[in-house]
Amino acid sequence: MEYHVSIYGNDQNPGGKECPFRTISKAAEIMRAGDRVLVHEGVYREWVKPARGGKNDLCRITYEAVPGEKVVMKGSEVISDWENDEGTVWKAKIPNALFGDYNPYAERMKGDWYLHPDYPLHTGEVYLNGKAMYEAASLEDVRQPKMRKKGVGAYYPRCTETILYPEDTIYQWWSVVGKEDTTIYANFQEYNPNEQEVEINVRESCFYPEKRGIDFITVKGFEIAHGATRWAPPSAKQQGMVGPRWSKGWIIQNNIIHDSKCMGISIGRDDLFVVDLEKERFRKSGHQRQLELIFEAGSMGWSKEHIGSHIICDNTIYNCGQNGIGGNLGCIFSKISHNQIYNIGTKCEFFGHEIAGIKLHTAIDVEITENRIHHCTLGTWLDWEAQGVYVHRNLYQKNGRDLMIEVTHGPHLIENNIFASDYNLDNIAQGGAYVHNLFCGVICQLPELERVTPYHFAHSTAVRGYAFVYGGDDRFYNNIFVGGEKEISEYTIFGEEGRKHTFVGTVGYSDCPVSLAEYFERIDKASKGRGNTEAYVEVKQPIYLGGNVYLNGANPCNGEDALILNDDPQVEILEENGKVYLEMTVPKEVVDFSEDLINSERLGTGRIVEEPFFTLKGKEYVSDHDYAGNVRQEKILAGPFQQIEEERNRIEIWCE
Repeated sequence: MEYHVSIYGNDQNPGGKECPFRTISKAAEIMRAGDRVLVHEGVYREWVKPARGGKNDLCRITYEAVPGEKVVMKGSEVISDWENDEGTVWKAKIPNALFGDYNPYAERMKGDWYLHPDYPLHTGEVYLNGKAMYEAASLEDVRQPKMRKKGVGAYYPRCTETILYPEDTIYQWWSVVGKEDTTIYANFQEYNPNEQEVEINVRESCFYPEKRGIDFITVKGFEIAHGATRWAPPSAKQQGMVGPRWSKGWIIQNNIIHDSKCMGISIGRDDLFVVDLEKERFRKSGHQRQLELIFEAGSMGWSKEHIGSHIICDNTIYNCGQNGIGGNLGCIFSKISHNQIYNIGTKCEFFGHEIAGIKLHTAIDVEITENRIHHCTLGTWLDWEAQGVYVHRNLYQKNGRDLMIEVTHGPHLIENNIFASDYNLDNIAQGGAYVHNLFCGVICQLPELERVTPYHFAHSTAVRGYAFVYGGDDRFYNNIFVGGEKEISEYTIFGEEGRKHTFVGTVGYSDCPVSLAEYFERIDKASKGRGNTEAYVEVKQPIYLGGNVYLNGANPCNGEDALILNDDPQVEILEENGKVYLEMTVPKEVVDFSEDLINSERLGTGRIVEEPFFTLKGKEYVSDHDYAGNVRQEKILAGPFQQIEEERNRIEIWCE
């Protein structure tokens, strides 16, 4: 059955093309497996809560904007009755009935790993002509706006060329929530708000089910904005502006998703597991809660048969405070492809340790491919059990950091990526393979000997064991590393101690054994006369290397057989007419330097998990295609591009 929705329709209509519904929510009430709704041009200020899902991938329920028509879902409402309060400060009194059960101006930002600011911040926003203003600490600050510094708190990593400019911060608001009304004070500076479009957040989400198990939904072609989403750590309910809740098989495709207070698209956990963390906050650490959650999740249907396997593709996602795409548990077996994600966390209004363009816990057999992720405080953060994750053919640029992999044990395969920021990789993991990448910045490599995290049976959510991250057990083959001056934040998420472990190239692995046999010898020697638990802590795991190229001061691991040149390739990323190009000068020696194809046999098996590096479909991995899809034959060049020539190259690397 095909239904239609139009802003000129009526929910009393039958929903046909000539007699459409007025709201998408009306269609969501009645549609069943196999049905489709086409939404016509206009702004729809509603929270769509699909009542049911499809049966399988071939019999799904589809929500689609009519091709060529601009269809906008918003979690905000327009406020036009502003009264002048003092000078450039105006106020509006809003009946609390407008918000229903959820008042974003009463709902504080809080939760595990939320750190700054130290004054109350709320999930509400005020938008002036589509741009979010800043919540002030007090009414006095609204009347006398304080210029804010870039970043909040000592551990905020710098992001170059963000959207944050000092003049933005003078547009501030503050609210008072009463029993019947909420009063918002806002400094609009030179603007009269009654002559502009001023919107306020009203709804937490725009497209998100009320129930679990709403499977096989497609959301396609919409602009979705202004969600008053809450801070969403892995230890709490993770509700995005858009998301499948606790379900399977969604397709979120070709949408423009922006201005969610916290999370844009959630493929995370539900409130199924939530305890009253506020009352029991100090009983156990967040790490312990997450560990318990992994063991509990299996009894809640956490498996490939019931959860995950979502496709998120061809979307543009920007201006979200916490994540463009995020979630814990619910992301398993999903594919995230050809999305452009930018300006995530760069408003710098708040900070916590869960902010990234893509932030996933338990990304088991997740594929992240062909995305452009830029101008984010952190591009992609894979935390806990990124087992079987495949990150390939992505473009990272102008991020505070490009990629972080934390407390996971492999196998994870990072292949054919362009890491063009000054800070490329935080590697607090083991059992990874880095093949044919271009690294233009620093790497930080650290063990983690205070937190154990689980690992799983291959391609399964069933827990096999858990371990510390000892450092090493990584593979670097056929990469290009570029040195030179790097502009790095004074602090990273790990502070000054972390900075001691940053390097350009692989030199930070120089004290690791270079084979499994050598590792066994060191373990045997270290464990003489005592139990061997201490030996595994003291002895770093092996590092496996080959075919790497080091340019402009990048440094290899001691004893590595590699190509080392002082030449500066002068890597530049240029954007022209909707396309992005990489330019780099390639020395003749690099073009002449050839290695073997990398495959599953060459990568071997990780020490802890004992699972080989296979593709997500269970086939043997072979590095036979480059970033652009060109076939690698005979002469295998280092880096993500097979078809490069001596001297200056110009390569198209992204097209909208």
